Amino acid sequence: MAIRIGIVNDVSFATRVIEKALAPELAFEVVWTAEDGAQAVEQCRRNTPDIVLMDLVMPVMNGAEATRRIMRDSPCPILIVTSTIEGHLDLVYETMGYGALDVTTTPVVGDNRQSDDGSALRKKIFDILRQLPSEGIKTSARSIADSTPIQCRLVLLGASTGGPGVLSTILKALPADFDAAVVVAQHIDPEFVQGFADWLASECQLSVELTNGDTTLQVGHVYVLNSSSHSSLTSASQLRFAADVKDSYYCPSIDVLFSSAAKVAPAGSIGVLLTGIGSDGAAGLLQMREAGLYTISQSEQSCVVYGMPQAAVANGAAAWVADPPEIADYLIKHIR
Repeated sequence: MAIRIGIVNDVSFATRVIEKALAPELAFEVVWTAEDGAQAVEQCRRNTPDIVLMDLVMPVMNGAEATRRIMRDSPCPILIVTSTIEGHLDLVYETMGYGALDVTTTPVVGDNRQSDDGSALRKKIFDILRQLPSEGIKTSARSIADSTPIQCRLVLLGASTGGPGVLSTILKALPADFDAAVVVAQHIDPEFVQGFADWLASECQLSVELTNGDTTLQVGHVYVLNSSSHSSLTSASQLRFAADVKDSYYCPSIDVLFSSAAKVAPAGSIGVLLTGIGSDGAAGLLQMREAGLYTISQSEQSCVVYGMPQAAVANGAAAWVADPPEIADYLIKHIR
């Protein structure tokens, strides 16, 4: 059965390059192309494909707004494929916040850069579709507002699909004097993780840094895990890179982080599992709860993909379920 693909790009040459990159894979069928986001929204409404390859900077309607409307009206997997990443990282993460699953660069042909045959793009498409839940892309929670206040030193946030926007919502709400160290594990291509950390830094009052090796944690800082490796806590204040990533498809592994926290995190630490494909983080969150730590999962109605949080509810790992603004309020209240 053919994988039906829609291509959105305002540059006709780029569209032809993408079509050429897809051509060697007989399972792919380009069912339509669009020259701007508005056309893409209408095409998806009429003929929703199996995946949309979305450009970012376009006339009439950019890729972020198009993604927002598609995920609202005709939800389907969206992969950002663009040559305009530099200088537009805020647009990349805004688009991912609206539900784009991943980002990659447009295949390069015919210039002084190294050409590629499109194999990376084809692999990215297969990887995305293989990991989707059987119910596809989707867009009742118990409130945590009345929970007993606690004192906490570590806040661990795990996210995948739709995570950038949710993480921004939570982190920008935290005050500059937030008295805990925050560790963020977001599934993202290593090529874009530094830009992601920089974008989060522009969104919140706390100091944000990308972990590039063993790291000593400090309160009032946000640490974004480098997605070139897994990271684990070796003590209440020490993160360590794990070189071997063979045991997990997702990197950085949220399960690796949460499982290590169950062993060494201070009493009152909190694990939060946010929107994402699959079940990464659910097993580790359960270990945190069994260790007496506090655990939260994102509500179904606020998730782009209710995969990871659903797994945490199903296995009993989530003590509370809440929308992102509620989660932020909870963290502020209890850290104080």
